[in-house]
Amino acid sequence: MNLTVWLDDWQMQCCGDPFDIGSEVSWTLIAPEREWLADVLGAGTAATVDAAEDHHVDAPEGAAPTVATVTAISAVHCRYAPRPGEPEGTRYVVPDSGTLTALTSARRWVAARDGREFVGYLVGLDVAGQ
Repeated sequence: MNLTVWLDDWQMQCCGDPFDIGSEVSWTLIAPEREWLADVLGAGTAATVDAAEDHHVDAPEGAAPTVATVTAISAVHCRYAPRPGEPEGTRYVVPDSGTLTALTSARRWVAARDGREFVGYLVGLDVAGQ
């Protein structure tokens, strides 16, 4: 079974382990935040995301990890801007500003690019035996 999984930048930066295409990962998967992903990626791409990786507090207690092989990695960057009438310093995703950059490996820190901030990875997984 093939899955597309969202991995937040802060999850990776906090305590994520670097991985490459071909790496085996063992991740706890939860439902993705589709509304936020739709703002960043557009509704069409967001609809292709099957799950989100979580190694903090959002996973149900006792949730079994999913063991899979990484088949694709894309870094996701987007723009943030204030909304008119909102408090100063409050920033929101600029809808549909997300860009995907295909990579062969994922590391903790990814630089901003073209005025967009790194917000996470889209990762293709092959879950054997499912």
